[in-house]
Amino acid sequence: MTRYILKRIGLALLTVFLICVITFFLMNAIPGGPFNKEKALSEATMEALNARYNLDKPLTTQFALYMKGLLHGDFGVSLKNGREIKDIIGESFPISCRLGLTAVFIALILGTVFGSLAALMRNKLPDRIIIFFSTLFTAVPSFVLATLLLLVFSIKLGWVPVWSATETHYTLPVIALCAYPMAYTTRLAKTSMLDALSQDYIRTAKAKGVMKWKVIFKHALRNSLLPVITYAGPEIAYIITGSMVVETVFTVGGIGSKFVSAISNRDYTMIMATTIFLATLMVVANLLCDLMYKLVDPRIKYE
Repeated sequence: MTRYILKRIGLALLTVFLICVITFFLMNAIPGGPFNKEKALSEATMEALNARYNLDKPLTTQFALYMKGLLHGDFGVSLKNGREIKDIIGESFPISCRLGLTAVFIALILGTVFGSLAALMRNKLPDRIIIFFSTLFTAVPSFVLATLLLLVFSIKLGWVPVWSATETHYTLPVIALCAYPMAYTTRLAKTSMLDALSQDYIRTAKAKGVMKWKVIFKHALRNSLLPVITYAGPEIAYIITGSMVVETVFTVGGIGSKFVSAISNRDYTMIMATTIFLATLMVVANLLCDLMYKLVDPRIKYE
């Protein structure tokens, strides 16, 4: 198992490095620069700014300097406000983390429950209702749902403020974020549960007179969780750092909204930092999910 973990860590580092290379050179291939504005700056000012942030050097040299700083834990400073990017991430990530983890927790719990219920009551009314709403929420993008929630509950009804620092401010963003993963998890859990219930060991357990609740929760549910865990890993990382549009709609000051503003402002260092941060979270989440397989199913062996 140790060999497997070391191999996965090596592949993870290689993946993050390739993402750094691709992001950096594609970002600089787009015409224009971070200091281009409607009112053009003087040539002397542009030269001073480019020299200050090493933008006057060849791309390969810029990349080498950036990676050198990154290896020392230095994400650089924002090209727009001069702040340390690690400070910006330190302020915004806890907001996205709280919002995302709440949404993921609700989505996985409710999705697993609804999916299992739909499987156990297949072709009955509860199953049809659950599948209808899961299909509906799967088809509706999060930004559309976020806009509708904001329009109805904040503007029309006035139940939830458009912006506040209270707990109620997180209600609508959490609903908008958890709707799609909950619907997808529901369908995934139903399919997996139906497959588990058709296995020979379930029929054997029933033939031996094992109680129905024990058959469902100890045997069928446990073995049906593997696809859900596979989906949960990248989804956790994606929601925590990828809820860009939802955070922008609800004016939540998380890392997602910072990423959107960085793209709009062509803030190269901020784009690189948030991209690397997201990639690292995705890789770590996938690795942790692979290791969790062993806890759910001891028969799995790592090679």
